Amino acid sequence: MRHPPRRVGPLFVGLVALMVLSACGQSSGSAPAVDFPHTSSSAAAEPDPTPVRRASNVPIRPLAPGEKPPQFVLFSFDGVGVSKNWDLFLEAAERSDARFSALMTGLYFLTDKAKKRYRGPGYRPGESALAFGGTKAEVIEQIEYLNRTWYGGHELGTHYVGHFCAGTRNPGKNWSTREWNHELDQFFSLMANWRSNDGITTGPDLAFGPQEVKGGRTQCLEGTPAKLFPALRAHDMTWDSSMPAAQPGVYWPSKISGIWEFQIPYAWSPPLRKRQTVLDYNFWYTVNGAQDRPKDKARIRRVVLDTYRYMFKRAYEGNRAPLVIANHMNDWNGNAFNPATAQFMTETCGRPEVICATHADVVAWLEVQDPKVLQEWTSRPPVAVSANQ
Repeated sequence: MRHPPRRVGPLFVGLVALMVLSACGQSSGSAPAVDFPHTSSSAAAEPDPTPVRRASNVPIRPLAPGEKPPQFVLFSFDGVGVSKNWDLFLEAAERSDARFSALMTGLYFLTDKAKKRYRGPGYRPGESALAFGGTKAEVIEQIEYLNRTWYGGHELGTHYVGHFCAGTRNPGKNWSTREWNHELDQFFSLMANWRSNDGITTGPDLAFGPQEVKGGRTQCLEGTPAKLFPALRAHDMTWDSSMPAAQPGVYWPSKISGIWEFQIPYAWSPPLRKRQTVLDYNFWYTVNGAQDRPKDKARIRRVVLDTYRYMFKRAYEGNRAPLVIANHMNDWNGNAFNPATAQFMTETCGRPEVICATHADVVAWLEVQDPKVLQEWTSRPPVAVSANQ
């Protein structure tokens, strides 16, 4: 049986709205299953071929001065847990040749019985703000979904582990570099040692290793570059997408202390007629205070889809800044958000000069550009700042 998406407690639900919005200074704001190798009981049967990962869709080459950059769209999903929405996006991405970044929560590598294998910074073993991975069968199912995602050509990043936000004993916003290093050490250890930690000997191995994790998003967008980025560099990571926008609109990412930062946009939303932090939970909070009200489902979908379309139009016709689309796979408010995001993915990613890519591939593309050409792009003013800009 496929278990439901990992549920979060009321503390987490309130904290996401509080911390993300306050950080921005606002009061509102199946793909077919992959066949894994197995040994046939029949000598005459041919073994299934080893799966091959779908190639990157980003041509890594420097552009000449005056050459128009592609319009990158960066879809990412925090804390991916098994759900129908994971299937939704794997299918939508396959249809539209899109790639996305799935950000793993380390807790899901541990069964509930093995939870004491995790110890967060300043916490006792087994403490967390979210649920752990459930049974052995559920952890195996999580691994199977991660493998499908990897072979689909998508990126696997980190959403860290314990999800300790404001209101907990030691929230991430207060963590030192040493504590961020500790949390990342825990994440990579849980990822690498999931079999031994859980006593699991069946099911597929994880198809990729810790060395493939090059970036992620912190819990509740907490942390600062000064404290977080040294820990990222120490773990050979190259990008982050945790910081609320420093200015309104859609604009090019910047490299801060060796880390490419893809900030969460704070852009104009035509249906809301104001600027909005472009994160699914924040849309929900703006529309109805993050209350589960089925009657608001259609409006939420319209708000999300029309805001994405406006941001895309302004960037595509304007500064061509990579568009950051940050989400969860939760079924909040009757699953109001993910169908809208999947529709946007499907209708946008096949357009001319548009590449829906992973963060790591965009970083690789940015790194080969001539610095003078790149400076011209990054100096372009933000778009989607207002109804007319």
